[in-house]
Amino acid sequence: MQSFRTEIENPVVEKDIIELANKIELFHNGKIDEEKFRSLRLARGVYGQRQEGVQMIRIKLPYGKVKSNQLHRISDVSDEYSRGRLHITTRQDIQIHYVDLNRTPELWAELERDDVTLREACGNTVRNVTASETAGIDVNEPFDVSPYADALYKFFLRNPICQEMGRKFKVSFSSSDEDTGLSYMHDLGFIAKIENGVRGFKVMIGGGLGSQPRHADVLYDFLETDKIIPVMEGVLRIFDRHGERKSRAKARMKFLIKDIGLEAFKELVDAEQNAIEFKSVAIDADAYEASKPVSVEAPQVEIKDQEAFNLWKSTNLIPQKQEGYVAIGIKVLLGDFYTDKARLLADLVEKYAAGEIRLSLRQNIIIPFVKEDLVPFFYTELEKLGFVEAGYNKAIDITACPGTDTCNLGIASSTGISVELERMLKTEYPQYLNNQDLVIKISGCMNACGQHNMANIGFQGMTVRTPEKLVAPALQVLLGGGNLGDGNGLFADKVVKVPSRRGPEALRRILNDFETNANRKQFVEYYKETGDRYFYDLLNDLQDVTNLTQEDFIDWGEEEKYVKEIGIGECAGVVIDLIATLFLESEEKIENAQESFNNKVYSSAIYHAYSSLVNSAKALLLAENKKTNTHAGIISQFDELFVESGRIDLGVSFSDLIYQINKFTPTEDFASKYIENANEFLTKVRAFREAETNTLAKKAV
Repeated sequence: MQSFRTEIENPVVEKDIIELANKIELFHNGKIDEEKFRSLRLARGVYGQRQEGVQMIRIKLPYGKVKSNQLHRISDVSDEYSRGRLHITTRQDIQIHYVDLNRTPELWAELERDDVTLREACGNTVRNVTASETAGIDVNEPFDVSPYADALYKFFLRNPICQEMGRKFKVSFSSSDEDTGLSYMHDLGFIAKIENGVRGFKVMIGGGLGSQPRHADVLYDFLETDKIIPVMEGVLRIFDRHGERKSRAKARMKFLIKDIGLEAFKELVDAEQNAIEFKSVAIDADAYEASKPVSVEAPQVEIKDQEAFNLWKSTNLIPQKQEGYVAIGIKVLLGDFYTDKARLLADLVEKYAAGEIRLSLRQNIIIPFVKEDLVPFFYTELEKLGFVEAGYNKAIDITACPGTDTCNLGIASSTGISVELERMLKTEYPQYLNNQDLVIKISGCMNACGQHNMANIGFQGMTVRTPEKLVAPALQVLLGGGNLGDGNGLFADKVVKVPSRRGPEALRRILNDFETNANRKQFVEYYKETGDRYFYDLLNDLQDVTNLTQEDFIDWGEEEKYVKEIGIGECAGVVIDLIATLFLESEEKIENAQESFNNKVYSSAIYHAYSSLVNSAKALLLAENKKTNTHAGIISQFDELFVESGRIDLGVSFSDLIYQINKFTPTEDFASKYIENANEFLTKVRAFREAETNTLAKKAV
């Protein structure tokens, strides 16, 4: 792996990649704890998959923007290190699969040649910052949110305050009140607004999907653009300190706000502003490098099937606010496309559009800045690639996660049933080709990567058990979810659970009833009138598992009998001294603090020192078999168990020592003192641990 080390110009990126390579080697040699290694690789976009011995790589593409050269680079990497398939996620990332762990550092180095990163694509970090795929061209937008999404992404990338949070943190930007960025289901959601000629955002907080969906609260009705970074920093600091860490099921932001209340949370965020270096961070939107369309003559082309062309235009063209241009929506089945087509697409948009594509939250592709007179030419070129299927973002455009294809947590096939439902819709309900009011989404498990519980009609992978204890793949049917706009949404109700093979019949009954009785109402409105009990009665007989056939035990897209397999883990194969590992990590954090201090980045230096203090305290608490659920809990427990009892003398309480972080502004003097505090604390707790271990060893003799 020596070759890539000298080819990366950015020393920060080079350090990241070399660190990953070193940690992989330490892990293989049994010198690093498995959980710690997992945390590190996840924060570098390296994710275990269902198949043993290979990794899924998540490529982070902020707000879904991909330049032509970047798409070429991603394609080259996929061919070299993976299998040539690119998967678009519902967070505007690209995933590639079946990658050898040992080759991930060089893979990452290759991507960085064109400014593509893996950093913080997974793990307990700020995940990919998503945005409306029409940002910058949206006819309804008050302004382009892309510069603000870009600035926020860059500010928090590698920021020490969000490297080891209790859980992941998701952020979105919406171009307009249509809220196509889905702010109501994010940890933080920003909706573009203008008040009195000033740009700003409505800010939503504490939303989420998963097994317990929660609608976001309004944090601010209007927040000026220069305040979004300081506010998010305050939010992240409070989440990092008070958020749950032990129980993953309760570790998201939505549970913290539910537990302490929105007003109490806001008070903590406001108080934290004292410790934040930048009270205002102006974002120069004019300095943002937006892609510019080329000027080119339209080649003459012949449309062979005018009817198909007209249908495609009616469903796949998106109006642009820039006069003379439209965007083209490409419907990508399951979000999967291949590198040969990706390269040709990259060349096409480079020569005839603006040299970029946007990935959508519904796993599709948008080509912005297509001159209106170039539309026939684009149609003929995209037809050669198989990219002219009609129905972009319409009812037949079903969203689905990978499910049991590659995901460790998948319970039932989401991709297989998605293909079957789309086939059924095209053949039996062709009128839905133009219907964009009906949204269907599928997830392979309760974690909702397919966003099933915010859809009008959603399906979640599950299992059913027969009286003979046989297990068959199943689908939970959820109804009534939807995006209402301006930060408002509805989550779907769980109605029935049916064997997966009966999924198409369930959808058929729902649509037939809707067609017959809705009187042109939208599905959300119709469901609200009829209620879950009405649809339960309509579908109830499909739940019967006493009459299953052999086919019911074979999932969609599979040929063999279903076997329930969840969460196949990895094994380090050795026993690690976790306490010693934590102490070593504390040392690393102090080194990082000193490096930031030397670079005069005092706020980062202080936070690295804070992380070291918490980490060192956690080590001793774990040695005493105490819970370490939250940072705040670690701090109070350490005082109670070690300081107040007189076992360790700090001269002050641990709370007073560590909470200097939110009492003082991040100056050079305070940073220097705080790093020294962290160093002295680590020395004391290490000495205490060594003395305790020696005493226990003597007693054992």
